[in-house]
Amino acid sequence: MDMLDRDLQSVQAVRGLVRGAREAQKQLMEFSQEQIDRIVEAVARAGYDNAVRLGQMAADETGFGRADDKTIKNQFGSMSVYEAIKDIRTVGVLHEDTDAKVADIAVPMGVVAGLIPSTNPTSTVMYKALLAIKSGNAIVFSPHPGAKNCILETVRVLREAAEAAGCPQGALGCIEILTMESTNELMRLSDLILATGGTAMVKAAYSSGTPAIGVGPGNGPAFIERSADIRLAVKRIVDSKTFDNGTICASEQSIVTEDCIKEEVAAELLRQGAYFLSAEEKEKVSAVLMRPGGTMNPRIVGKSAQHVADLAGVRVPADTRVLVGFETEVGGKTPFSKEKLCPVLAFYVEPDWEAACETCVRILRHEGAGHTLIIHSNDESVIRAFALKKPVSRILVNTSGAPGGIGATTNLFPALTLGCGAVGGSSTSDNIGPLHLINIRRLAYGVRELDDIRAPRAAQPAAQLSGGDEDALVRAIVSKILHNLERRAT
Repeated sequence: MDMLDRDLQSVQAVRGLVRGAREAQKQLMEFSQEQIDRIVEAVARAGYDNAVRLGQMAADETGFGRADDKTIKNQFGSMSVYEAIKDIRTVGVLHEDTDAKVADIAVPMGVVAGLIPSTNPTSTVMYKALLAIKSGNAIVFSPHPGAKNCILETVRVLREAAEAAGCPQGALGCIEILTMESTNELMRLSDLILATGGTAMVKAAYSSGTPAIGVGPGNGPAFIERSADIRLAVKRIVDSKTFDNGTICASEQSIVTEDCIKEEVAAELLRQGAYFLSAEEKEKVSAVLMRPGGTMNPRIVGKSAQHVADLAGVRVPADTRVLVGFETEVGGKTPFSKEKLCPVLAFYVEPDWEAACETCVRILRHEGAGHTLIIHSNDESVIRAFALKKPVSRILVNTSGAPGGIGATTNLFPALTLGCGAVGGSSTSDNIGPLHLINIRRLAYGVRELDDIRAPRAAQPAAQLSGGDEDALVRAIVSKILHNLERRAT
């Protein structure tokens, strides 16, 4: 088939998927909470039971990350998310205040477009499928071309489990002929876009004319303050940055620390598998981190520290877990100050926590505003000062960035779509859950009459005015209004 035929066929196929999804969603809207929850549980268990196989498929197909870590992400995206949402009411009356005489009623969005990245493909399908069905919506997935097969297989597994539990056919769909035209048509025809992926894709979602929930780039600095448990702080950072080779956007991108503890922090990094690059080696690694236009080089995404070093022509010990480069600058010409979805970290040293605070802000303002910051400290006053100043949606304290941001090692809502708020170009700053995929219809009974809320007259009561006095007062008011209108007109 030539390119034109392929484009046309892909668009036609999407239209069929959306039609089927709409019919399925009409049926879902009639389901009880119990029926919805039965399907959701079946989908979660299917994802969990296939977590190992699908994790291996994702690693093999994309070449990103590690199969065992993708298994953990699949388990998180299925059963951890299920445990968080299973008791949330999403059907019918959600809340009623009998005293105030108001009630909240759930209204599903309709058909959701689920855009899936290549970095976390199978786990994100599980997560978005659970959110969509739990909220009474149908969902059609648009796979990243680099992860098409593992995404299609994940959708098949979940769809079969859902339909066996009573889900209408068509509620879980997936594009098979992948073109830009098919994704654009899906975004145009859907009722809500749930966009997880690169900046260009998220911008396209917001520009589509369809309501969208998107994310922004992560570039989280991790501040190690002098009161921190340095050994534990470094362990958390290295474990996070090497988990699935750094493909979770909430993972740490820089370490910022104070001059008085820099040697202790550096020594602990060395003990835990970090390799500090020389100035010459850092230049070589910088050259492979970004493409000429300043965007991330896909050849380093989800690769090990050893692989990145080899690409750069730098020899490092075989047991190296993460590459670290000393840095003082922030900006477009400083690759180490940007998001790096691989085990590479910048290392900044500042004289005190106030200066470190400003450096974190500079890093985030350059890239990553609205996303995540991590602080390791036992000084509550410093923690609170950071919380009040940082342009982020998540400040994680004494935990790892990647699992902390998605809610695995914190009590944030378990999610694989992390909003970045207005400062990060997102429509929300939340970790996205099923209630983000419904509208609220509000039922409100009248409790006051219009006469009850009319403002009393400022002048004396009308009963004390004669007919002539009332006429004069009205003429005076009208004259003043007309005079003011004439002045504005001129």
